Amino acid sequence: MLRWLRAVRPDNAKGEYYLTDLVALAREDGVQVAAVEAPAEEVAGINSRAELAAAEAVVQSWLRTAAMDAGVTMIDPGSVFLCADTQLAPDVTIGPNVVFGPGVSVASGAEIRAFSHLVGCSIGPNCQIGPFARLRPGTVLAEDVHIGNFVEVKAAALAAGVKASHLTYLGDAEIGARTNIGAGTITCNYDGAAKHRTRIGADAFIGSDVALVAPVVVGDGAIVAAGSVITEDVEADALAVARGRQVQKPGRAAAMRAARKDRR
Repeated sequence: MLRWLRAVRPDNAKGEYYLTDLVALAREDGVQVAAVEAPAEEVAGINSRAELAAAEAVVQSWLRTAAMDAGVTMIDPGSVFLCADTQLAPDVTIGPNVVFGPGVSVASGAEIRAFSHLVGCSIGPNCQIGPFARLRPGTVLAEDVHIGNFVEVKAAALAAGVKASHLTYLGDAEIGARTNIGAGTITCNYDGAAKHRTRIGADAFIGSDVALVAPVVVGDGAIVAAGSVITEDVEADALAVARGRQVQKPGRAAAMRAARKDRR
């Protein structure tokens, strides 16, 4: 077949490549040719972007039906987009407007909530993803991991029970079991020239609005205080605080308001 396809030439009035030329090429090679009746959508021609979109819609319908027949629940099947290689185990639940790029596998019991986008990732049993989550290539989630709204994960391995529920970026990272990642936490993995890894142990607690400047290691059971910028390794079971000390000036707010009023 490939040899015949390479031999097809656009030697016709329209200057187009006709698959039907394969019949003559096959016969020239002494191969018997037979006609087979097929559904129209399987052999429809594609000559425009609109026809390409129509063909994609047909393929998506096949993929969704096959997934649901295999035990996948889709809340709004028409809004879910799959790839030919998407692997969804039985008892996976997919919310509306979820997009699966190439190379995604999802284990049984996982739930992918609305408006999530997944590419090149592996999701373990009973994970909860989204809504509005983005999982990028190299993401590997063990069982019962929770990735919440507006969380992005890239090239990271999250062990069982890890939770990152809000507004977080975890890139080039390894995170141990049952660790909690606070809202607004980011791994600063890129220094302008190279990527570096962040390693967080098991049972750690990372407070909200923390910047972990890679390469850096946070030990098992450590606590990182909210608002910290961590540039050095944190020992196991240690409390790390890396932020400016709060200063309070009594009565200053009232004085500032009065000064602004005088300038009006």
